[in-house]
This record gives sequence, C-alpha cells and structure tokens, in this order.
Amino acid sequence: MEQAELVEKLLEAAEMHVPFDGWGDETFVAACRDADIDESFARLFLPQGGRDLAVEAHKKGDRDMVAALADMDLSALRFRDKIATAVILRLKCARDKESVRRATTLFALPPNAALGAKLIWGTCDAIWSALGDPSRDYNWYSKRATLSGVYGSTVLYWLGDTSDGDTATQEFLDRRIDNVMQFEKVKGQIRKSPSLMKLLSGPRAILHRLTAPEGQTDLPGYINPTSKENQ
Repeated sequence: MEQAELVEKLLEAAEMHVPFDGWGDETFVAACRDADIDESFARLFLPQGGRDLAVEAHKKGDRDMVAALADMDLSALRFRDKIATAVILRLKCARDKESVRRATTLFALPPNAALGAKLIWGTCDAIWSALGDPSRDYNWYSKRATLSGVYGSTVLYWLGDTSDGDTATQEFLDRRIDNVMQFEKVKGQIRKSPSLMKLLSGPRAILHRLTAPEGQTDLPGYINPTSKENQ
C-alpha cells in the first residue's frame, strides 16, 4: 500500500472519531482499526500518529481548494474578490467544523504552534500560487504574511459563526480584506512621495535582496547579495 492510499483511508476512517476524541493517538488507533491497517505499519508513514494525520487533513484541504479553483472562471473578478473566493472555498473544503476546531486546538499548543503557523502559511502560499502570483522578491513574503493574518482570523470567526450559510464569515472576511487594501493604499502613497522614498532607501535596499524560495527545497528563501532594487 502506498503512502497516499494509506493516508486517504486513515483520514476517511478518522472522520467519525475526531469530533469526539480530537486528533490524538486515540483517534489514530481507532482509524487504523477501522481501516484494517496495522498500526505499526501506519506509523512508518505517520510517526506522530494523530498529529501527523491532522497535518495530512489540512494539506488535503489545500489540495482540494487548488483543484476547485482550477475549475472556476475568476477572470471577471477583482483580485481582492479572487482572494476572498479562495479563502471561502478553503473553508468549504474543510467540510467539518468540529474537526477544524479540534485541529486548531491541537496546533495552538506550544509544542505544535510553529507547525500550525507553517500550515497556515502553506495554505496562503497555495492560494497566491493558484491565483498566479508572479512575485519573487520581498512581496512574495509580505503577501503571504498578510493573507496568513486574514486567513487565521477568518477561520477563528468561522468556527463560531452560526449565521445561515456562514454569511457572517463572508462579511467578516470582506472587512479584513478592506483593511489590507487600505494598507496597500498607504504604501502606494508612500511610493509617490520622493522624500519618504529617499528616507526609506536603506530598508528598501535590504528588502529587495530577499528572494522567494525555489519550490520547497530552500524554504524560507534566501538573500541574494547581488540583487538590485528595481527602479
């Protein structure tokens, strides 16, 4: 049995256990039993048991979102609306709120916090990449960092949303994106100010040396000492 097939079977088997037992080893053991997979064999691929299974569930949601976006025609939408569409679609790909709630609790624990942040960053990278983001300089980082804040807060709001069709979550997301657009407007005004641009020339020179990672082999990227700021 290949790893992808094993993970898919375990995720399917875990669905009924996670809302009650969370993403712990109890769920992992039960999923192995229900899927008729030897637990020792499963741990060869998922050594951290339930935590690794939660990671795989999150990554599956990312893949489902990217696949769904590829089937949609977003050409008539403003870019901010494309981002909002992708975020809402990612929430729908999660399917079960209680499973997400349990995963959020798991990744909020101090030993798992860095991993949780990495998963959110991965989701936002998947969104920007799926929407054709061409940036390879410091903007690659700023876009994903900004969206990570928007996405993370939206997930937390969504978990407590009891409105019909999660309309309140959509409205919350729109407000967060409006905040980001206001920040971008300020950045645009700064670019038009010769005096401010001169004052910020040092920091900008450093930022423009940041280079986006190539694939997933050199995360989180690197500084190119020969890179020059675009004029």
